[in-house]
Amino acid sequence: MFIIKADKRDKDVKLSFLRKSGKIPAVFYGAGETTTSVTLSNIEFKKIWRDAGESSAIKISTANGDVDALIHEVQVDPVTDEPIHVDFLAIDMKKKIRIKAPLVFEGIAGAVKSGIGNLVKVLHEIEIEALPKDLPHNLTVDISSLKSLENNILVSDIKLPDGVVAVTSGAEVVASIIAQVEEKEVTASVDLSAIEVEKKGKKEEKGAEDAEAVATSTKEEKTEKK
Repeated sequence: MFIIKADKRDKDVKLSFLRKSGKIPAVFYGAGETTTSVTLSNIEFKKIWRDAGESSAIKISTANGDVDALIHEVQVDPVTDEPIHVDFLAIDMKKKIRIKAPLVFEGIAGAVKSGIGNLVKVLHEIEIEALPKDLPHNLTVDISSLKSLENNILVSDIKLPDGVVAVTSGAEVVASIIAQVEEKEVTASVDLSAIEVEKKGKKEEKGAEDAEAVATSTKEEKTEKK
């Protein structure tokens, strides 16, 4: 099991100072545990987060004893993408729990390789149930069986580890193939004669307006002389 050391958080210390010193503020709650604020090593947490994800049980080691938990929520900085706060959900290792396990697609779809169609990933996670010790980091989906447009991979086709059952319906489609649509280049025909006539019409209209303006000006000059 993954283990991470946690220290009790001193609430008089500003969060900005904690983060600058390489620490992450965190909290754990649930399964009869009192809501407790702690701090973690940024480096250690990122390694645990990468390896365990949010679906594998971890052990939080504190001065008051160990706490079994799941990474429940991680807040990240929108600019640096660094974790800035962590919520842990304490769990009972003797009770089955339900979580959403991410799907990892492996292999090459024959239908894609042959140019018949494109791969569509319908689901990216499914809900499963198991004892915390049996929870997988992720589930592997082999797409090499997708060789034609008629092929689908269902939830029931996913190989689950011992002790793990799918809560998501086995009839749900996980991945499928859709036919490739050939893009056709559409070239709009341009009527050059129409453009020429339009330009000519505008020139004639402009000439008529200029002639009218000159005539009006001459008439006004004659009137003033009288």
